[in-house]
Amino acid sequence: MPLEIERKFLVTGDGWRRPGAAVRFEQGYLSRHPERSVRVRIEGTRGRLNIKSGRSALTRLEYEYDLPLDEARELLEQVCEQPRLIKERTRVEVSGKVWEVDEFLGANAGLVVAEIELSHEEEAFVPPEWLGVEVSHDPRYLNIHLIDHPFSTWEDA
Repeated sequence: MPLEIERKFLVTGDGWRRPGAAVRFEQGYLSRHPERSVRVRIEGTRGRLNIKSGRSALTRLEYEYDLPLDEARELLEQVCEQPRLIKERTRVEVSGKVWEVDEFLGANAGLVVAEIELSHEEEAFVPPEWLGVEVSHDPRYLNIHLIDHPFSTWEDA
């Protein structure tokens, strides 16, 4: 059973940036239920289908499959809910762990979050100096919520 155990944090500063390292992500949803979602994503030049089912705020079942790029593009444009979510992802290694830093674009511009995948919910890790407050338990930061409630509309952003 493929489990994703992930913690999410806001990012402060630019210490995570790596010139030329960001990959553009464009994603849309076929289903956006808080307990389960099905999304189509283009990661650079790669198409992906992703299915997630929540178990807790940190742990979810996750299934991911490759899609031909032209089919992923067609699904995004003609089948997925609109609007789509667009972000640039940079992978940064810190103390043997890979952090995925997502810088959101469009209506979510200004939002930068970092995620780390863990082997269990209590696994210890070394926080990088650019790591801010944890938002793992705040549903506003879930991609499925950012579509209907973009960061630019938050009063406390």
